[in-house]
Amino acid sequence: MLVFLFAVAIILFVGLLFAIDRTLKVGKRVRRRREANRRLIAAAAVAEAKNEQKTATAEASKALTSLIPAIQKHDIRHVE
Repeated sequence: MLVFLFAVAIILFVGLLFAIDRTLKVGKRVRRRREANRRLIAAAAVAEAKNEQKTATAEASKALTSLIPAIQKHDIRHVE
């Protein structure tokens, strides 16, 4: 009977170690995902700011072109 209780105790101990290992790994994975999400949000904000700057620049260029028409390209004259 003592051997049986010892075997059950070992199995429970190994199960407990396995559960602790899984819990620690899940916690580590959650921390990594939060960090990745934070970096992704920061990168998205930078990309959005660049896109807004590019759009503003294009709008300003379009507005300037409507005020100052582009120089028309004329045919080349040949002097003979």
